[in-house]
Amino acid sequence: MPHTVKTALALQAELGECPLWSVKEQVLWCVDILAPAIHCFDPRSGEVKTFPQVEEVGCIGLREEGGLIAALRSGVWLLDAQGKPQRKVADNPGVAAKSRFNDGRVDPWGNFWCGSLWEPQDKNGGLLCRVNSALELEVKARDIKISNGLAFSADRRWMYHSDTPNEVLYRYPLNESGEPGERELFRRFDAKGGLPDGAAVDSEGFYWSAQFDGGRVVRIDPNSAEIVDEIALPVKWPTMVAFGGADLKTLYITSSREDRTEEELARYPQSGDIFSVELDIAGLAEPLFRG
Repeated sequence: MPHTVKTALALQAELGECPLWSVKEQVLWCVDILAPAIHCFDPRSGEVKTFPQVEEVGCIGLREEGGLIAALRSGVWLLDAQGKPQRKVADNPGVAAKSRFNDGRVDPWGNFWCGSLWEPQDKNGGLLCRVNSALELEVKARDIKISNGLAFSADRRWMYHSDTPNEVLYRYPLNESGEPGERELFRRFDAKGGLPDGAAVDSEGFYWSAQFDGGRVVRIDPNSAEIVDEIALPVKWPTMVAFGGADLKTLYITSSREDRTEEELARYPQSGDIFSVELDIAGLAEPLFRG
């Protein structure tokens, strides 16, 4: 049966990204990378709080002691609950003039992962970084053009990571402390069906990937790497998904309207909005950063 897609929030973001459900607050956090701004949306009341930022904000995570950790262009920062920068944790380890942070999230061990993209797109100059609870940043992977799709398997054995323009989804084996081993190819994509963008894993271990330029979200089997389900969307450029709601069975989907022509926006006027789909499968609660 086809899924029913609803408009959760007519955000009209330039580049909506990093939806993040707070179990404690029962609200959806997300970013508009290019606005730049962090948003907090309460689906029950419809209230939206917006916290403007002074530079592009790629991804965020919630902290155990309150507030946020965020990857801005200049580096990684700790923010208060109103999105105000409090302390810079680390500089952008890449060339900030040509790279900015993009997709990321907190892992099950309480570390914050943030990947970057190489803006000239003439080489694989993006990085994948991890910030631990001691607020130390370490580059964990290179040879990336646009870092995306970071997610962790339900059994904590695998870390998934996609490179969008290179049309590939990788996975890394994880040891008991969450340290990744060598990456391996998990699945290649055909650009005709969309490029692998942001993602999340459900409680059954399946990987849900937003297919940028493909107008859909797909569910991928963790064993066969085959697509077993898909959600068709009213926009062509979905960017990331997150499980939310009281039972974690609502899939929220962010989208983009960046660099779209007038003709494209006329055809897909909801580009930049946030959508929701009710599923029979629950997701996983997002961990909190321990730093």
